Amino acid sequence: MPHTVPKLNAFPVFMRVEGKAVAIVGGGEEALAKARLIGQSSAVLRIIARDAEPELLTFIARSGATRVAAPYEASHLQGAVMVFAASGDEKLDSRVAADARRLGIPVNAVDRPELCDFFTPALVNRAPVAIAIGTEGAGPVLAQMLRTRIDRMLSPSLGSLATLAAALRGAAETLLPKGNARRRFWIDFFTGAPARAVEAGELSQAHDAAVDLMLSKVHAPGHIALVGAGPGAEDLLTLRAHRLLMEADVIVHDALVPEPVVAMGRRDAERLAVGKRKGCHSKSQAEINALLVELGREGKRVVRLKSGDPLVFGRAGEEMAALRDAGIAYEVVPGVTAAFAAAADFELPLTLRGVSSSMVFTTGHDLKGNSLPDWAKLAISGATVAVYMGRSVAAEVASRLIEAGLSADTAVAVVENASLANRRRFHGTLADLPSLEARTDLAGPVMTIIGDAVAGANFERSEPLAAHRHKGATAVAAEGVQS
Repeated sequence: MPHTVPKLNAFPVFMRVEGKAVAIVGGGEEALAKARLIGQSSAVLRIIARDAEPELLTFIARSGATRVAAPYEASHLQGAVMVFAASGDEKLDSRVAADARRLGIPVNAVDRPELCDFFTPALVNRAPVAIAIGTEGAGPVLAQMLRTRIDRMLSPSLGSLATLAAALRGAAETLLPKGNARRRFWIDFFTGAPARAVEAGELSQAHDAAVDLMLSKVHAPGHIALVGAGPGAEDLLTLRAHRLLMEADVIVHDALVPEPVVAMGRRDAERLAVGKRKGCHSKSQAEINALLVELGREGKRVVRLKSGDPLVFGRAGEEMAALRDAGIAYEVVPGVTAAFAAAADFELPLTLRGVSSSMVFTTGHDLKGNSLPDWAKLAISGATVAVYMGRSVAAEVASRLIEAGLSADTAVAVVENASLANRRRFHGTLADLPSLEARTDLAGPVMTIIGDAVAGANFERSEPLAAHRHKGATAVAAEGVQS
């Protein structure tokens, strides 16, 4: 089942209001709240109120807002770019909303969402930087709570830093090529020496640090990050992985990486799917290696996004070797591998005191040879075995382990789509495992965990493998009778 992103019913925008009129109809508390909010901008406030409360009158006197001290008329809205109906009177607010729409002016009616063309956000003001938080009118208190949290996170000097950035923008566009070099300059500008100097109140020093930084970024080298995307759930991505995705010029991702994880990167980053699913390889590993080298030589910052952890059946070794040979800088960012996610889904201890003190990661494909691999011997001696991509080799894994001496009653846990909301869990014994191969309903990645430690899992939300095994046996028997 594909992951769907909820749609916004109100889309956030920033409207130019410098020198423009904003009309507020009302003389009480509601009107004052809107006046204070809009008063943070350079709009010209026009407050229509025949009768105004003392606090509103004080605000008007201090802010230089214009007051129309007369009964409301539609003509009072003429020339405004926004209107607020904030009288507290339902009939008057409805009339104001209707007049504004007739004049083609967006209107907000306080506490009357059905009359609103737009909603006012909770605002974090670090002019020229502004962060607006909206809930489509559903939770104003929640918006204010979020505003308080964000306000604490942002330095009071952020506005000054943004003003310096605006002054340097032309020089940056002239000296730095569009893309990686320019982006890296701005990241280092907002997080490095210029930002620290502004924080300390040294604006001249901040300017000099920015110029030095700009000159050093003219020839920015490429960089490749081999990043673990985790088992599928986007909130299992590491903080470092998320930061690199937000900095990347190009995201090169595998087919098993879900779209919501890829979408955590910059919206304007180039996205290249390089496939590699069972039976459907869009690019060979050699082609992927060559692509990464080419992007690195072009000076791009690249995230090579791999399902799970790059170093666990991710063929990262080949990619690292190609990058080393080409002299391209790279780093590896670990991810949550599918075995850990599957174990968490089952509340399954992969190691258990007195039962299992070691574990094995395998794909099971090396059982195809004549000799038993070393990991199978470890399984027999009590290790927990995690089999990746295990559905198609389930029968082979079970039969070879049983032949080698592992009890057919050894506990088994199976997870399809580990960590995702649509995951499915199954449990049983090694003797039940071959039934997986006939399960055409298992379309997602399957993880199988085998060992005595599996008996410590929580099976309350899982289905028994034996049930499907018996159904399959019944179906085969019926087919034999009919023939």
